[in-house]
Amino acid sequence: MAILKCNELTKRYGSVCALDHISLTIEPGRIVGLLGPNGSGKTTLIKLANGLLTPSSGEILINGDKPGVESKKFISYLPDKTCIATWMTVKQLMDFYLDFYGDFDADAARQMLSRLGIDEKQRVRQMSKGTREKVQLILVMSRKAGLYLLDEPIGGVDPATRDYILNTIISNYNPEASVIISTHLIADVENVLDDVVFINGGQIVLTSSVDDIRENNGKSVDALFREVFKC
Repeated sequence: MAILKCNELTKRYGSVCALDHISLTIEPGRIVGLLGPNGSGKTTLIKLANGLLTPSSGEILINGDKPGVESKKFISYLPDKTCIATWMTVKQLMDFYLDFYGDFDADAARQMLSRLGIDEKQRVRQMSKGTREKVQLILVMSRKAGLYLLDEPIGGVDPATRDYILNTIISNYNPEASVIISTHLIADVENVLDDVVFINGGQIVLTSSVDDIRENNGKSVDALFREVFKC
């Protein structure tokens, strides 16, 4: 069964069409880049998958079900903005995740925090922006989810932090699950991707495996992206 399936999915905000009758299938066990320029519909698609928005028409299915209570148990979601409570300590955040998600692996989270030298007693408000983003990512990736939705996980961070984030993603996700990484920073994520979905103006421009792009086009994903989306 497909992890995520869209059938003629459309989302409008008044007169603006953010997603325009897109059809898409994501299979289990794949790391997929949802790639497109800013304003292309990436975040709208991820929010629809996570049940934060409802379609204007068409449908989106998560593991065969419409987004709802069951899909929230199946999805681990990293929003494009840091949203963890700043008054909490890291320990309180982990306790919250343990209470809320039955698939949260506290030991895995502690190991990642330890490698970064982050004290569980530290409050979020005392952290730098980059450290907050790392903590939020650790919480998301410490779940044994079926689908990880990561919205711009490397946007606005320094190159060393990008490397850490990508290594954390590929080292800690459930291998039977799928990961969707939304980004416009193609060169930074290309080496961890199995498949890509190019999206622009609310429409799917291309879906392909990374291997097929390199074999059939003789170029990198980044080079093809620049060609497809050149101004």
